[in-house]
Amino acid sequence: MRRWIARFRFVIALAGPLTAFALVLPATAQTGEDAALDALFAELRTAPDAATAQRIANQIWDEWTHPDDFILYTSMIDVLEMRQRRSPADVIALLDHILDGHPTYAEAWNQRATMYFMQGDYERSLADIERTLELEPRHFGALAGKAIIYLELDQRDLALEAITAALAIHPFLAEKALFPELNALPI
Repeated sequence: MRRWIARFRFVIALAGPLTAFALVLPATAQTGEDAALDALFAELRTAPDAATAQRIANQIWDEWTHPDDFILYTSMIDVLEMRQRRSPADVIALLDHILDGHPTYAEAWNQRATMYFMQGDYERSLADIERTLELEPRHFGALAGKAIIYLELDQRDLALEAITAALAIHPFLAEKALFPELNALPI
């Protein structure tokens, strides 16, 4: 049961509110240097409560999941639809294809990390999380996913490092509840 709950939380952490993503038209892609995204991260770090933080985090996910390249956008819609009805291996194959053409698209790496996690392939999942973080160091979903993998691997110190880094970006992450020792610490 613990592993199932951890997998569910991992998928939620990495996937974000992607269900809504499939229902909207493409918006302008954002990069780490983008002023609007930078402003959202500044707001997130200082959010006064969980509801405000979630609203801001959803806006960040929206930026991450809306590339300006229409073909890339439609490919990501395919990924999201396939996640509902196909095996992780099928989704990984599509993500491999996407990453061949768009190796700097952090969210594709993040999505593939999620699929590897669902297969129990923690080594590949961690590798893709690292690539995600190279491209977008503030990816709190990838950091939270990394923490959950390390919990699964009984490497609590590494899990604490990852979740602490995630909480420095998004102080109201639900995954904090997996680390009761953090409740006494100011983040």
